Amino acid sequence: MTEILQQSPLHDFHKEQGGRLVPFAGWEMPVQYSGILEEHRATRESAGLFDVSHMGEMRIFGKQAQEFLNYLITNDLSGIGDGQAIYSPACYDQGGVVDDLIIYRHTLDHFFVCCNASNTKKVDEWFNKQSIRFECQVENVSSEYAQLAVQGPKAVALLETFVPNCGSKINRFHFIECDILGQSCLLSRTGYTGEDGFEIYLPPTSATGFAREILERGHSEGLRPVGLGARDSLRLEAGLPLYGHEISEMTSPIEGSLGWTVKLNKSCNFIGKEALQNQKKEENPRRVIHFNSSEKRIARQGCTILADEKPIGEVLSGSFSPMTNRAIGSALVYINEAKNRQLRAEIRGKAVQIHKAKPPLHKTDK
Repeated sequence: MTEILQQSPLHDFHKEQGGRLVPFAGWEMPVQYSGILEEHRATRESAGLFDVSHMGEMRIFGKQAQEFLNYLITNDLSGIGDGQAIYSPACYDQGGVVDDLIIYRHTLDHFFVCCNASNTKKVDEWFNKQSIRFECQVENVSSEYAQLAVQGPKAVALLETFVPNCGSKINRFHFIECDILGQSCLLSRTGYTGEDGFEIYLPPTSATGFAREILERGHSEGLRPVGLGARDSLRLEAGLPLYGHEISEMTSPIEGSLGWTVKLNKSCNFIGKEALQNQKKEENPRRVIHFNSSEKRIARQGCTILADEKPIGEVLSGSFSPMTNRAIGSALVYINEAKNRQLRAEIRGKAVQIHKAKPPLHKTDK
């Protein structure tokens, strides 16, 4: 039976720009336009325009909206105010991740949540199941929004041609509601590339017009449309997790080296707290590491990681960095076994030397 794929509001725009469309998380999305390496470099050196309309959006409102969300997530919402956003995983009791989220606080009783496309239905069901204990309501409002991202060193200047002074008005992980080309939008200084820039939530009917206009204004500055291929290599260079790879239902935020998002001392209890506490005490824990290689051969997901010929884990993500001309990746390993030992990735029967590296991988010296 043929899968019926959802189409982005920018479907015609992607075709106009020569996008190669592929199935992704139940959607038909562009994997590339001019080429993954060129799009990757454009984002690092100028700016990239991304369609992320496949992402899911939830609205949480009511007297106990903050208490509800703080019970679901590992991070602490009490640390942000109106007009601010926070990144956090939401976990199951055993510590595995339901999804990783960006949560925007409009007011104490009104929040907006962005979740991964592949998890929208699961998050909707999970939120509604847990909300019965709290005085709040959950609405899946995904159909009300398209989402675009403009990322790169020239992204702020380009957005300021639409929203004057937004670079000085909006700090990192802050947002405002504003008009863009006559339409009400949520403009957030967040992103998934390791570069500065914005994510824009706007009406689906306005998305194509905005995409065409910003591409026209930014093309001479090097702005290019960017597909899923470069989006993945950019986020991996930056050390950012992808659900189903660095975190999953089987891999917790502690194991995923996202311990900074787990606030075990926050004033309220949260789902998964006990399991995450126990993981921090393990004698030889599994942890996500990042690596690069002097060779161009890419270690793909599932490749075995060896330490002095002993298997100690496996690759989670692998790609090529056009900024360093090296293969890069992430792996889940028994961290004590990896210390001070020569690491290799087994690629099609050959053990290729890799080097543990701290993200951002395109700025590491080794």
